[in-house]
Amino acid sequence: VQLQASGGGSVQAGGSLRLSCAASGRTFSNWIMGWFRQAPGKEREIVASITWNVGTTRYADSVKGRFTISRDTAKNTVYLEMTSLKSDDTAVYYCATNPYSGDSFRDLQRFNYVGQGTQVTVSS
Repeated sequence: VQLQASGGGSVQAGGSLRLSCAASGRTFSNWIMGWFRQAPGKEREIVASITWNVGTTRYADSVKGRFTISRDTAKNTVYLEMTSLKSDDTAVYYCATNPYSGDSFRDLQRFNYVGQGTQVTVSS
């Protein structure tokens, strides 16, 4: 399994960014896809997940209403649309995947398959 993330950058508070994650190496039926982030000195935080088959989403409270996760099954790509960005959103963002057992965040927190990170910097 290979995950290639892109789309990070620098933006002012209140701005928007869209991250992309191209997945390859297998079919992802019955897998969960998602994004997590890690800021300096902080633990990894799962921010959003989406089931590959049905597209059921889940969000961390810290991003609910501001971030939207989606997937394009034809392109094997997952997106994270981030709006109303805050300085607290500054972190390295990673995409991750894992077979889905029913608890998306728990499955992603196994961190079995993780792409390279992309830096998101939000300046106030």
